[in-house]
Amino acid sequence: MPLTMLRQGESSLITHIGGKPEVRTFLESLGFVVGSPVTVVNDIGGNLIVSIRDSRVAISEEMAKKIFV
Repeated sequence: MPLTMLRQGESSLITHIGGKPEVRTFLESLGFVVGSPVTVVNDIGGNLIVSIRDSRVAISEEMAKKIFV
């Protein structure tokens, strides 16, 4: 299921990163790699603030839909 399906405070492991190669490379540079744990910190109008690799990252709903947990 896409990352957007997690509710605030829920955690899961990343199972797949979709999208074009340049999108996957960008997400991987932010720390979104298969097998990494991710926690939704806040959901603001579909855009997410997530905790990954000891940091918080804000991503758009469009990007979050490419990350599967």
